[in-house]
Amino acid sequence: MTIRADAIGVTVADMAVAMAFYRQLGLEFPDGAESEDHVEAVLPGGMRLMFDTVELMKRISDYHPPTGGHRITLAFVCDCPAEIDATHAALVAAGHRSTVEPWDAFWGQRYATVLDPDDNPVDLFAELPA
Repeated sequence: MTIRADAIGVTVADMAVAMAFYRQLGLEFPDGAESEDHVEAVLPGGMRLMFDTVELMKRISDYHPPTGGHRITLAFVCDCPAEIDATHAALVAAGHRSTVEPWDAFWGQRYATVLDPDDNPVDLFAELPA
């Protein structure tokens, strides 16, 4: 038997709000995804990013939303440092909270973090020119 990672799941309070946020990061979802309890986006390489509503999780499991601290961090690579600034600014303008303003990190990347609608950190990064 071969086990391999296939998907990452994120539980969301409001699917429509989550879809709007992640569409700004370039993810594609089927038409009408906002009204679904389970939505998936296929990432390059075939990995899936799955979104489930709290209501669905409560129906299928003994789910209790976590309290305190973040539960998952997602990272999105951008083509260039300027794209970090533009994406960060667009997300903040849309009402999302920044926890790390864009900066040139000592490890050689332009880097920023914005919280998704469920307060999960989403890192944005791009390699700095040499």
